[in-house]
Amino acid sequence: MFVDTLTLNIKAGDGGDGVTRWRHEKFRPMAGPSGGNGGRGGDVFMRAVRDVNLLARYTGDKSFEAENGISGLGDSKFGKNGEDLIVDVPVGSIVTDIARERTFELLEEGQQVKILKGGSGGIGNEQFKTATNRSPEESTKGREGEVGEFKIELSLVVDVGLVGMPNAGKSTLLNTLTNARAKVGAYPFTTIEPHLGDFYGYTIADIPGLISGAATGKGLGHTFLRHVSRTKMILHLVSLETEDALERYYTIREELSAYAKELIDKEEWIIFTKKDLVKQEYLDKLLKEIDKIRNRVLVISAETGEGVKELQDSLIRHLRETVE
Repeated sequence: MFVDTLTLNIKAGDGGDGVTRWRHEKFRPMAGPSGGNGGRGGDVFMRAVRDVNLLARYTGDKSFEAENGISGLGDSKFGKNGEDLIVDVPVGSIVTDIARERTFELLEEGQQVKILKGGSGGIGNEQFKTATNRSPEESTKGREGEVGEFKIELSLVVDVGLVGMPNAGKSTLLNTLTNARAKVGAYPFTTIEPHLGDFYGYTIADIPGLISGAATGKGLGHTFLRHVSRTKMILHLVSLETEDALERYYTIREELSAYAKELIDKEEWIIFTKKDLVKQEYLDKLLKEIDKIRNRVLVISAETGEGVKELQDSLIRHLRETVE
């Protein structure tokens, strides 16, 4: 199960208590204060890793706690600090601290941010000794660690995003170009979660669920549109099996623009699919109209394989020239 949004309850560790203790010497059972300070509670960090399915592991237990600090000891010994907690999230995660209204973006593998601070340790009675108070009885409790509710939203970081209306052939093309095993079917919304595939070391993602009104929540688009935001380039697939191919193209463009204006400025190639289903006259007319857009245009047929090799070769050359 692919999970791209999740809320976790997380707590940093509490500080250990300071203690009241006394040194014991021969003939001096209370030779002076020796209560140590408590250890600090563990901090909480989030770390970006390359595992887009990671959030699914957290659906069972959504609560996490860092280790508490240990209380102080006698003989002036400090308590042990609590271990820090690291919560791994996929690269591309947007983490929102709901109560504090702050947001962290983890966009690079290994990037790590502190989201909660552990409580400080309490003070032992030795620290309260003064010239006028040689036998202090007081010590303090450790402070509680910070606690928070964190919303995690994954926005996939991929090299190529496949977009288009349902049944445009995105999953078929992904399977053809990569090692993906995306489900293919002749009905809308066959794909209900993004699928990823490796293309000569580059990542291609099938972004599902886009229809008219997707930017306002219709269909599955509102759930998955954010995955296009960090895609480095877009292959916009348009099926030739309908007579309104151009209308479908512009519909998806409008949805991308409505969701985020910068999406329509991304590198976009237009890929007409299912060429085997139309006559050449219709295709010639369509290509004449689409030429006004001045984007790279290719026509393919997964059924016959026509145009697929050209697309594959052109795409790998382009990625090697432009993607760092």
